[in-house]
Amino acid sequence: MPEILIFDIKRYAINDGPGIRVVVFFKGCNLHCAWCHNPEGISARPEKMFTPAKCIRCGTCVSVCPENAITLTNRGIVTNADLCTICGRCAEVCPTKAIEMPGKKMSVPEIMAIIEKERIFFDQSGGGVTFSGGEPLLHPKILIELLDECGKRGIHRAVDTAGNINTPVLLEVARHTDIFLYDLKMMDAGLHEQWTGVKNDLILQNLRALAEAGAHIIIRIPLVGGVNDHEDNIRRTAEFLSSLPGEKMEVHLLPYHAIAQHKYAKLGKEDGFALLEEPGVRSLERAMELFSEYGIMAQVGG
Repeated sequence: MPEILIFDIKRYAINDGPGIRVVVFFKGCNLHCAWCHNPEGISARPEKMFTPAKCIRCGTCVSVCPENAITLTNRGIVTNADLCTICGRCAEVCPTKAIEMPGKKMSVPEIMAIIEKERIFFDQSGGGVTFSGGEPLLHPKILIELLDECGKRGIHRAVDTAGNINTPVLLEVARHTDIFLYDLKMMDAGLHEQWTGVKNDLILQNLRALAEAGAHIIIRIPLVGGVNDHEDNIRRTAEFLSSLPGEKMEVHLLPYHAIAQHKYAKLGKEDGFALLEEPGVRSLERAMELFSEYGIMAQVGG
C-alpha cells in the first residue's frame, strides 16, 4: 500500500480555507523561502528535532541507539550526524518528547481515518480538509487519491500550493479539488529567486492556467516587512491578478512573524533562519487599499 511522509496533521484549523478544517502537511518542498514557518516540512526525508529544555538527561535514548550516535553531556544529548541513521528509536523512548521525528509514513486509509473523526466540525462550519506542506503537488498520485476519497465522502477539499510544479500536474489536480490556496510571494523574478531559491515564471504561468481553467482560487501572500510589503510589489501583484480571467480572486495577507525561530534551533539549523521584519499596520492597510483600487478584496489572515 503506497505511503506518504506526513510531518503534521492539524485539527480545528480556521486559517487554511473555509470553516473548521483538518490540515494535512506533506513533507518536502521545492522552495526555500527565507521566512518559512515550517522548516521541518522542507526536506523530503525524516529529520530529528531536539529541545534541550525538555531533556531530563535520563540516558534512555543513548541506551537504545543502535549506531551509538548519541552522547549524554552537561548540555543534554548530542547526536553525531555522521553516525545517526534517523531510525527514530530515540524519539520513541524519550519520556518527555525532547526528541521528535517530524515525518511519519502514512497510507491513505490511515489519513482518512483521522479526517473522518472530524466530520462533525466540517458539517457544522462548512469546513473540510486542506492538503498543505511542504508542497503537496510534489506527490500528485497519492494527493489525488486522497482528494478523491474526500470527494466520495462529501468532504470539502482544498490544496495549498506555491505553484512551482509542472503545469499538467497542476491542472490534473484541479480536476479533483474544490479550491486552491495559492501562495504568491512577489512579482519581481530576481527578488523571488533571491528570497525563495527559484524564479517565479512557472508560478505565474500556472496561476494564469488555473484561472483559465475556471478553478476556484484564493491568493495567499506572506507579507514580510522590507521584502515584499512595498507599494511597487503590491501594485504589480494587483495588476497581474486583475489581468486574469474569471471573477476577481480573494487575497489573504499573512503577516510574517518570527515564531518559527525555535523550530530551526530544534533542527540544529539556526543559521537557516532569517530574522526579518514584521509588516507594520500601515503596510497592511496600504496593501488592502491598493488591492481595493483594482476591485480585489484583501484581508489580513484567512
